[in-house]
Amino acid sequence: MEPRKILLIDDSPLILAVTRAALESAGYQVATAENLEAFEEQRRREPPDLIIVDIQMPEIFGDDLASTLRNAYGEPAPIVLLSSLDEEELARRAAESGAHAWVTKRAGMPALLTKLQEIFEASGKTRPAG
Repeated sequence: MEPRKILLIDDSPLILAVTRAALESAGYQVATAENLEAFEEQRRREPPDLIIVDIQMPEIFGDDLASTLRNAYGEPAPIVLLSSLDEEELARRAAESGAHAWVTKRAGMPALLTKLQEIFEASGKTRPAG
């Protein structure tokens, strides 16, 4: 089985690097973007199996991006919001935007990896290849 493809958008190069390293170590194929232009280019070039979106970015709030992807573009991939917002606010924004799930940055990479595994297991794709 091919590795699951994840597209990650965050305006912090450090967060992108740390998250990419953790996801690749877990066997995922990861593309990253620091801005909307790079994100859209990556999304068109190779459609992802899952999208991870930071909420607080300079160009757009991640929940607005998730909502646009779902409603205007009919994006089929699950969308996970990743943010340092408190859990209650993040859960509300995820529900309102049509995001599949959310993870707080404070919970760390283990929580993100667990959430991704849950999402892929629910879709019948239990493990990344690798």
